[in-house]
Amino acid sequence: MCLLIETIQINEGKIQCLEFHQNRMNTSFYELFGFENTINLKQYIQIPNNALQGIWKCRIVYSRKIEEITFTAYNYRIINSLQLVYCNDINYSYKYENRDYLQELQKQKQHADEILIVKNGYITDTSYSNIAFYDGNKWVTPSTYLLKGTKREYLLQIGAIIEKQIQVSDLPKFTKARLLNCFCDLDKGNDIPIENIYM
Repeated sequence: MCLLIETIQINEGKIQCLEFHQNRMNTSFYELFGFENTINLKQYIQIPNNALQGIWKCRIVYSRKIEEITFTAYNYRIINSLQLVYCNDINYSYKYENRDYLQELQKQKQHADEILIVKNGYITDTSYSNIAFYDGNKWVTPSTYLLKGTKREYLLQIGAIIEKQIQVSDLPKFTKARLLNCFCDLDKGNDIPIENIYM
């Protein structure tokens, strides 16, 4: 059975960017299962009392139906360095629960905090996030991403970032990077100096 996940931020009892998660689920349903999604996430997410304060992770596991919904308190990971890893056959177009392939790539990170995957010479994503680079004027995210992240889509929609192809040789043109996912963006998270991206 094909299991997928949506990881959604709950901030002070409020669901964040729900429409983007719903859209991604709808797309996965249509492209993987061949029919329209009838699951309305807003109706399924019942926030427990203990998750009404602070930041929580709502993890939804689903296939053709909701399999499981869990809530856990979220602790930010501080990522200060990235290791480039090269993999030309990786495909992570859908947010699958099975992450074995990504975990195998994680073994190559050496002394870095996280990996940054290169496919056919182009920068893609880390093992759990999209990424954006700052050139001193604007934030740029790779158009060669692996997973269509919800935060990435939101930031593109509001014009906070732009997308373009980024090759490994382009990295010195930037000063820093930021990870992008439902918990990290241009306002939340930490800068990664470009010199902390190890070739």
